[in-house]
Amino acid sequence: MRAITALLVACLAMVTLLWAQEGHPLSGTWHGTWGPNATDRTDVTLVMNWDGTLSGILNPGLKSAKLQKMALEASNWGVHFEADIKDKSGATVHVIADGKIEDVTYVRRSIVGTWTQGSAKGDFKVIRDN
Repeated sequence: MRAITALLVACLAMVTLLWAQEGHPLSGTWHGTWGPNATDRTDVTLVMNWDGTLSGILNPGLKSAKLQKMALEASNWGVHFEADIKDKSGATVHVIADGKIEDVTYVRRSIVGTWTQGSAKGDFKVIRDN
């Protein structure tokens, strides 16, 4: 009987550990918007990965841009990244985003902060997909 109880406890511990193996807080695909006000919004998609260093892509697809200068400040869950994107005319525009991870323990956590794209400034919010 003790062996069965020990086996059940061990199995429960393993399932709990596997459930907790979600990965780095920034890893995953994130969707949201940025803009200067509540009505003028632009869709944003981020794909971020941690494999010893942070890497990522802004708006994957034909107009994608590699995320640069990515950083996570774990003491306050601050996030910083930059990217160079092409605008509608084909000119390169620099993007700077500074935010904070909200609800870091929740799988659908969000990043909320400020977004600067060229001379335009606004706020952004992206939510991590499951």
